[in-house]
Amino acid sequence: MSELILASTSSARRALMDGLRLPYRAEAPGVDEVVAPHLSVTEAVRELASRKARAVHQRHPEAWVLGADQLVEVAGEVLSKPVDRNAAREQLRKLVGHTHAIHTGVCLVGPGGKVLDAVETTRLTFYPVKEEELERYLDLNEWEGCCGSYRVEDAGQALLERLDGDRSNVQGLPMVTVVRLLREAGFRFF
Repeated sequence: MSELILASTSSARRALMDGLRLPYRAEAPGVDEVVAPHLSVTEAVRELASRKARAVHQRHPEAWVLGADQLVEVAGEVLSKPVDRNAAREQLRKLVGHTHAIHTGVCLVGPGGKVLDAVETTRLTFYPVKEEELERYLDLNEWEGCCGSYRVEDAGQALLERLDGDRSNVQGLPMVTVVRLLREAGFRFF
């Protein structure tokens, strides 16, 4: 089987991939993450996942490369990674007491340019927490580097009232979808 490369240096994505116990390595894709404004959120994550996978695949054309990208959508607005604590506070204020969606695009590019891709969506409802609780959560700095300004695998799970879909999708990589794509590519497990 060809080498498997994760086009990401995200610790959350690596932790999820480690759980599969497949040999792989991680490599930063180093791509521009700006997309055309006319794209829907699902088209945007699909495009970004493809861009990341293809960038690493160009450097390793005989490997299978897995790329992913994630965006949060609430009331028709797309939230990406906050630039600072104030931006994180504003994002969380939009999410508490409401339902939002996390969309993750996944793209697997292999030898000969074979492409397998998908988009996974998970819906989450947050408790309507008070401002002082929100500030205490911000003090934990889990917002750093996270779309929507929270981490469901850590203290941020206490914000969750309801989750509909794949929990690993919220963590950064929808593993049910990833396993399906890897199986389609010929990878074997166990």
